Amino acid sequence: MGDVAKDLTAGTIGGAAQLIVGHPFDTIKVKLQSQPAPLPGQAPKYAGAVDAVKQTLSAEGPRGLYKGMGAPFATVAAFNAVLFTVRGQMEGLLRSQPGAPLTVNQQVVAGAGAGVAVSFLACPTELIKCRLQAQSALASSDSAVVAVKYGGPMDVTRHVLKSEGGVRGLFKGLVPTMAREIPGNAAMFGVYELLKQSFAGGEDTSQLGRGSLIVAGGLAGASFWVSVYPTDVVKSVIQVDDYKNPKFSGSVDAFRKILASEGVKGLYKGFGPAMARSVPANAACFLAYEVTRSSLG
Repeated sequence: MGDVAKDLTAGTIGGAAQLIVGHPFDTIKVKLQSQPAPLPGQAPKYAGAVDAVKQTLSAEGPRGLYKGMGAPFATVAAFNAVLFTVRGQMEGLLRSQPGAPLTVNQQVVAGAGAGVAVSFLACPTELIKCRLQAQSALASSDSAVVAVKYGGPMDVTRHVLKSEGGVRGLFKGLVPTMAREIPGNAAMFGVYELLKQSFAGGEDTSQLGRGSLIVAGGLAGASFWVSVYPTDVVKSVIQVDDYKNPKFSGSVDAFRKILASEGVKGLYKGFGPAMARSVPANAACFLAYEVTRSSLG
């Protein structure tokens, strides 16, 4: 089996593990990010992550925590195949000689290159997912019934293609998506390699145990969100913004308005669930990737 096929297979399995572990946390993150800012004297729809979980379970049941999972699950193979395959090809270009281990800085460059590639797949997937996850958060706070605008991923896709500018509408938020994926993946793969080399005591990390891989993967995933979280908030509000009556003219405008109305705190809405998700989800992803890649030779 060629290296590309090995990276594709291992990346697919790693991505599936990441999605199953992390999606409920992601749902809460998006709900907190996309809820409208309360009027003066009014309480927000969700008081925090725990309250968002309680309200979601009460209104939608456990399935509500997995809302929007269809779109990323359908594309998880392609997304992680692109991410790990492009990273693998970048590693080949950066190596001084075949088989030579990469430095941490080279892994940062490889991660950034992979981030460019996956942005074009992540943007429409994220838009569909965020629309489904956020629709109850965007409903009137005094409504006792969850407002359902979209019936599922295909319904979102049809609506956007028909009413929001065709294919171009699916790439709404591409700029903040790239601003998230490029530095985020650079940080994640750089930290992952740094931790692996630290645990191994050198550049040869082939003998590391699963415990070390879990810790390195979990902390690497956390570094992704620490480095780019405000950008993710901007991306989410842009992608769920109303097409006909938009609140924001673009990414910079969204950033300024969030900062003006909610302060720096507004740029970190949902940060707790994102961090709670990133450690176990990315630990599962990297472990599954490494074990699968190693078993394929």
